[in-house]
Amino acid sequence: MFEQLKQRNVVRVAVLYLVVCWLILDPVHVVFHMLDVPIWANRLVVILMALGFPAAVIFAWVYEVTPEGLKPSADVPDSHSIRKLTGRRLDRAIIAVLAVALAYFAIDKFWISRHLAASQPAPTVTSEGSAPAVAAPTTAAASPASVASFNPPAHSIAVLPFVNMSGDPAQEYFSDGLTEELLNSLTRINELQVAARTSSFSFKGKDADIATVAHKLNVAAVLEGSVRRSAHTVRVTAQLINAVSGFHLWSQTYDRDLGDVLQLQTEIANAVASALKVTLLGDVAAKVELGGTRTPEAFDAYLRGLRTTRTGSAAGDYQAAIDDFSKAIRLDPDYALAFAMRSIARTAHTQELESGSAMHEGFNQALADAQKAIALAPELGEGHAALAEVFEFGFLDFSRASQEYERAEALAPGSATVLIYSSMFSAYMNRPEAAMAAARRLVTLDPLNLRSHRVLGGVLQIARRDSEAIAAFDESIALQPSAVAYALRGQSYYALGDLENARTSCEGQPDLWEIRLCLALTYDKLGRHADAAAMLAKMQSALGNASAYQYAQIYAQWGNPARALEWLGTAVNLRDSGLVVLKTDRLLDPLRHEARFQAIEGALRFP
Repeated sequence: MFEQLKQRNVVRVAVLYLVVCWLILDPVHVVFHMLDVPIWANRLVVILMALGFPAAVIFAWVYEVTPEGLKPSADVPDSHSIRKLTGRRLDRAIIAVLAVALAYFAIDKFWISRHLAASQPAPTVTSEGSAPAVAAPTTAAASPASVASFNPPAHSIAVLPFVNMSGDPAQEYFSDGLTEELLNSLTRINELQVAARTSSFSFKGKDADIATVAHKLNVAAVLEGSVRRSAHTVRVTAQLINAVSGFHLWSQTYDRDLGDVLQLQTEIANAVASALKVTLLGDVAAKVELGGTRTPEAFDAYLRGLRTTRTGSAAGDYQAAIDDFSKAIRLDPDYALAFAMRSIARTAHTQELESGSAMHEGFNQALADAQKAIALAPELGEGHAALAEVFEFGFLDFSRASQEYERAEALAPGSATVLIYSSMFSAYMNRPEAAMAAARRLVTLDPLNLRSHRVLGGVLQIARRDSEAIAAFDESIALQPSAVAYALRGQSYYALGDLENARTSCEGQPDLWEIRLCLALTYDKLGRHADAAAMLAKMQSALGNASAYQYAQIYAQWGNPARALEWLGTAVNLRDSGLVVLKTDRLLDPLRHEARFQAIEGALRFP
């Protein structure tokens, strides 16, 4: 039978048909993408080509090409010699089409992609949050001088927020969330140094070129792209650019059902690692997909919760995030990441509450969520970080919190979120070297995040290196002024005895408790006792007993140890989360020789 197929040139026709299809598909895909043709049109082309294959094979079997034109094979005399002639023609056609295909591939790979990269502007987002009609790739315009002076770590990368191409500004949460999940996936590849979310997202909606991004984040490569979501499908276009040379390393467009998003993250992470020549250790799919879901509706609810936790700060915001994560868990009861994030949201929400049964219940729920996340995915760093937070702030169980932070850092060494909390915890526990190492790594991963520099300043302040702390707070304020950074800087000036700069740093800032604390301390030392008392009265009026620990700090600095110890006892009774600072808090130094203070410190069982 096979000999018959060869004799009638059916095999040659089949090969020629497949090669022509291969040559057609890639340009068609590119053109369709440029014109924003719907995903179904790509699939229709593939289906038509697949249907055409058996038709072409049957045609080759039934008909013969003769000098007089097409004739049924049965009607052709001396068909053997004619078939040999046709076979030679088909061979030449196959070779010619293959040569064209290979030429196109070479031109596309080594010329078109690079010149497109060098000539087109960055994708931008309009002020309304929707994407422009055409999102073009960006590249670094790297001169020889800039290449020579710019030497980032070889396996470092930033993931810019993917542009929302869905035509609906309300879908922004999905493109941002998908970008963040992809970024988190890449952090699980240990050899990669991935710029943290806040720094990468600081370029959202800005017309910054790749060279600027790379230099500010000190990364060797930048991943960018776009997301187009429809009812049941998603198209993701991604491209990886060498930030030093400005050339494309890799680009690809993916069309997937929404339920395949988890697998899509794995494919892109694999492709990025391959393009950066990173050796993947172990099963990268297992790392990337750890704790995720294949239920589209659950993923959608999770992304909504993630957005709320990023933008919210009040108890009501955290409750909205908890509701979204709860919906995700109802839709997929095995969604470990949703449990971890709900635990973190519950811990933050519970700290906003007044003391009592509501706090007790909130922390217990957060504990159960964190434990469930770890039970579902034991290697999930976010789960261990969530559990550490509950132990630290909810139960003041510092030994178990320490164990969980260590586990979280080991599992997620590239997670900025883990480093924020673990570095401060190490500082509170009087481990300055570990704290500063983690904080400096945090600044490396997230250099444009005001909180990174504020955390470094806080760690240095606790280590009593106040001049360095002030420099870190200045960096934070330069990125974005914040009352908390001004207040912390004021405390470092206060510790150095520079009371005028302490006052200047804190006066005129929003009326937060951190500012009031700073001014209550500074005014008293300046002899402005009435003003200091007014600041304390404002705190007590607004916060009641919820700031018992801070009242103890104030009275200790005012030279009233009896009142300070009284408020410290109240803080212990209320399980005030401020007690985590007690071991290293220099504001309480005047109390350290007191027997009651030593008893409280011993009861807290610091590791």
